Amino acid sequence: MAETGAGLSGARVAAPTGYPSMLRLAPLIRDIPDFPKPGVTFKDITPLLADPAAFAISIDALASPWRTRQIDAVCAIESRGFIFGAALAHALDAGFVPLRKGGKLPGHTLGVDYQLEYGDGRLEAHADALEAGSRVVIVDDVLATGGTLAAARKLVERLGARLEGAAVVVEIGFLRGRARWGGGVPLHVLLRY
Repeated sequence: MAETGAGLSGARVAAPTGYPSMLRLAPLIRDIPDFPKPGVTFKDITPLLADPAAFAISIDALASPWRTRQIDAVCAIESRGFIFGAALAHALDAGFVPLRKGGKLPGHTLGVDYQLEYGDGRLEAHADALEAGSRVVIVDDVLATGGTLAAARKLVERLGARLEGAAVVVEIGFLRGRARWGGGVPLHVLLRY
């Protein structure tokens, strides 16, 4: 992360080196104070989604590090991760696997429980969603405290897939979610606040 600019809220934002177009996305991420509860500032991606050029830029940038890796599936985290995940799967000519909140899938599932900043959570996937050894990328919209992304990693590994890495649109750096991701596989971020 070397290129910097200001987001809609005026906060400093960084984009990956070589991706100056990412700074075009920063003004399209707006802060919603006190949502979903007092003291929390929500990063709202809906203005980015409403701008066709910005959305295309974000998908191209999310796909960039994985284009030469022969990705078999994109696993996306419910719910906003689905928006980016389906488009990313299409860009990579890969399958799409939803990682859903507990109790939302009809078939036999595997799940992982985890802690959220607002309580407890559970991610599930169909037990047969991924073939053993398939090459997978996880995608979500925002990396905050890292609990959801870490749970997604555990779930993908439990399903027997080969995790190539993860991609997120926005990382909120001061919440230190990257530390919960751990090492060993890349974490690709478009904008870091």
